[in-house]
Formats: sequence, structure tokens, C-alpha cells
Amino acid sequence: MNRQAPTLEDVAREAGVSRATVSRVVNGVRNVDPDIQELVRHAIERTGCTPNRAARSLVTRRAETVALIVSGAGDAFAARVFVDPFFGRVVSGALGYLRARAMHPVLLFAESQAARKQVVDYVRQGSADGVLVVSILADDPLPEMLLSARIPTVLFARPGRMAPISCVDLDHYAGGELTGAHLLARGCRHITAISAPSELQAGQDRLTGFRDALARAGRRPPPVVEGTFTLDSGAAAMTTLLRDHPRVDGVFAANDLMAQGACQVLRELGKRVPEDVAVVGFDDSSVAVPAHARPSAGAAPALRAAGQACACRWPRMMSAYRCPLDLIVRVWVG
Repeated sequence: MNRQAPTLEDVAREAGVSRATVSRVVNGVRNVDPDIQELVRHAIERTGCTPNRAARSLVTRRAETVALIVSGAGDAFAARVFVDPFFGRVVSGALGYLRARAMHPVLLFAESQAARKQVVDYVRQGSADGVLVVSILADDPLPEMLLSARIPTVLFARPGRMAPISCVDLDHYAGGELTGAHLLARGCRHITAISAPSELQAGQDRLTGFRDALARAGRRPPPVVEGTFTLDSGAAAMTTLLRDHPRVDGVFAANDLMAQGACQVLRELGKRVPEDVAVVGFDDSSVAVPAHARPSAGAAPALRAAGQACACRWPRMMSAYRCPLDLIVRVWVG
């Protein structure tokens, strides 16, 4: 015969308090004495009572869930979001912060206008208390859709259009400046760049910082070939740069995967990295430290901190949690 599951009445008897007091503790009501809260929590552990989440949500009107939305990504990117050198760390930082506070993340993808509407409807129906948006689009309509629906929202990366929305970003411009300064300090004379897709604001900020660093040193604008953040695109861009600018001795790649592709092409042609051609990446990801290490700007801890900052700045949590964000840019001198 199955034993009946412990109830709030059982917890109340165990703790020596009223059922109403147990209910207030379970539902997070603040005007309960801390000693009584501790007493009730111990009673819950001893009895093995598991408060009903659905019933608690009816009282608190909170789902205790935050939707993590990756917007603008196709199926190929969605399959690798957790292992992507850049977004993976942002997601990891956000999830770590939320789970430590008993908030349950739900991962959603919004790759089309129809999918965006589905996501907004899902959250508006009470399935999540708010959202964290990681977007790869410079002009993503999703943040404004969420604001119009009055859904608490935090955006990773500043929006392409001005909007009254909380956002957290890295200093991509400063990272680009560091890469340019590093190549100049190495004595590179024929410097080129493999840029991010032109529609990505973060990639353009990196390139602008890089160009400005060279301009301050009296250098002309460097030749640029656009990549797509993949290893293959980095290899193709490096092949084009070598064909059109055979004297190249310095390369800035807008992420580490493209830098890795560039290095592969250079080694296949018998060029030494960094002795013949210095290559600088961006992200400080694991691909920056294989047997052939090279400099990389944009430290991994900064990305994780950005994810944590997104989570702790989620509107309903701001009054309870504060998470200072230190942006760290690290250069590995190869």
C-alpha cells in the first residue's frame, strides 16, 4: 500500500506552527521571522514534503522560470549554441546564475517571424517570468515585440535600434583596438583583417576599433575580407588575402575559429605563425590554445560574466541580486 505524500499540515505539526505560516514560507512571503523560516525548512526536509509548484505559482503568480531565447539563428547554429566559443560561454554564465537561485531556464529559438510570435505568446501566457535574449541580428525585431507585450526582458548585446530595454555587452571596440596595437607592437607592416558578417554590430565594433588603432599609428585602412565566424570561412578569407596581398605579415580575425582557419592555410603554405605572419583572434576560446597558440582578445571570463550579468539584471531580480560586471580583455603573446 502506497504511503500518502507528506502535506503542509504534516510540516506544520513537525515545526509546531500553523499551516498558514508554512504556506507563507513556501511561497516566499517576506514578513516571516527568519528563525521560523529556518524551522519550517528543516521540517520540510524531515518530512520529505515537496511543495506543489503549480499551486505555489497560483499564489505567487510566478513560474520560477526564465526563458533564454536565441534569436535569429538557423538550425545549424541552434545545434551548436552550447559549444560555440562565444555564445556558449554567455549561455553558461546565465544558466549558472539562474540555477543557483532555483530559477529554471527554458531554452527557446526564434529563427523566423513566426517563431518570434510563438515565443512571445508562450511567455505572455505565464510559462516564464521573463526572458534573456541572445541575438545574432543587428536589427532584431524580437526585443521590441517583447517590450510591447510588457514582458521583463534583458538583451545580451546592445540593440540595433534605440529601445528602453536592459542590455549587457562587451567592449568589442576596445578589444579590436588591442588587436591592432599588438600587431603594430610586433612590427607588422602589411596588416590585414578577416571581419565578421557586416550585419553584426559586435563584429563591426571590433573592426572599427582595429582600424582606429592602425589609423592612430599613421597606417592606411587595412585590406579586409569578410568571414562568417567559421573555420572554413577563415581559411577562404586567408587564401584571398594572400592572393591579393602576398606580403601580408599580420592578420586580425574577428573570432578564434576564423583565426584557426587562417593559421591552417598559412602552415600549409610553409609560413610560420607568428614569425612570418602574426595572427590575432578574438574570444579567447579553446581553439586559441592548441599546439599552435596565438594571441586572442576578449577573455572567456568576460563572456561568462556577461551571461551572469544578463541573468542578475533581469528586472524582477534586480532588487534582490546585484552582479557587478568586470570586462576583461586578455592578449596571449605568441
